[in-house]
Amino acid sequence: MAAEDQDARTEPPTARRRREARAEGQVARSNDLSSSVILLGGLLSLYFLGGRIFGRMVVVMRACLGNTDESVIRPDSLMASGVAAISDVGISMLPMLGAVVVVSILISLIQVGWCPTLKPIKPRLDKLNPITGAKRLLISPRTLVMTGMNLAKMTVVAAVAYFTLRARLADVVGAAGLDHIAVMLLMGKMLFDLAIRLSIVLFLLALIDYAYQRYQHEKGLKMTKQEVKDEYKSMEGDPKLKSRRRQVQIELALQRMKAAVPTADVVITNPTEIAVALKYDESAMAAPRVVAKGKGYVAQRIRELAIEHRIPIVEKKPLAQALYRTVEVGQEVPPQFYRAVAEILAYVFELAGKGSRRMAGAPA
Repeated sequence: MAAEDQDARTEPPTARRRREARAEGQVARSNDLSSSVILLGGLLSLYFLGGRIFGRMVVVMRACLGNTDESVIRPDSLMASGVAAISDVGISMLPMLGAVVVVSILISLIQVGWCPTLKPIKPRLDKLNPITGAKRLLISPRTLVMTGMNLAKMTVVAAVAYFTLRARLADVVGAAGLDHIAVMLLMGKMLFDLAIRLSIVLFLLALIDYAYQRYQHEKGLKMTKQEVKDEYKSMEGDPKLKSRRRQVQIELALQRMKAAVPTADVVITNPTEIAVALKYDESAMAAPRVVAKGKGYVAQRIRELAIEHRIPIVEKKPLAQALYRTVEVGQEVPPQFYRAVAEILAYVFELAGKGSRRMAGAPA
């Protein structure tokens, strides 16, 4: 069933799915990449700061071992001098430790960004199931891939160590004639060279592991078609309910239009696509007001209501289009339309026998 479910996950993850997974701590992260970068950063900081740290350690050791004063080597003062020496050396190592901390923070931010969450360490009962754990260890293809990658890492690391030490074999043989200080320096240089090479190899292998982790993460976030539909319903609402709400809104708008159109003085049309109903009461309005407007079916209903209630219909295409685009229902006509609207209202009022009435600010 798990394989069939995975095969059915063919849809890319949505933004919401990614946010939820991130909130749960499910991110693409390679522990090997973090370890290799921290190791490489620590070695590089040791390369640049190691001389200073070593010099400070020599000074402290000389100060401690070269002091033959009996008052200093007494048990009560020996502890104080040891603590002082350790503090002195520790302070000299702070820049290197700080560099390692900064590198560890940066590599985490580069991989997953800012993702503060405690959910990954929260106890889960399904992780305590021995049967489920055994299946993950024995059957999971991911486990097989990780085992193969670990074996490959061990082989590559062993090969790099072998060839590095083999190239310095002559130096090791020649170290028999050196004093102990020179031998220590030679061994330190060889070990540091080996550590640098191994850290670089581990870093390159960790990049492959990080790419694989990202692939597995994206694969695990994929969704089935049904999950995408369910998420869309939860975010946008059920399409049936949404359609019903839209229908109710249209019905309410039509009811308001049915009540507003009979109060209009004129309906300006385009002639069939657009209809705008205007009302003007010189005692209460400074300019005519749009009481209803519509396009398509709504425009048709406005014309039908106008005919039913004997509201004059005037065909003025440019004016109807301009009023429909720029004036909302309940707003008064802007001054740039005063002349055109005044001419229509004067004509309509004259036909209706209302007498000659003039808008405020309109030309006579």
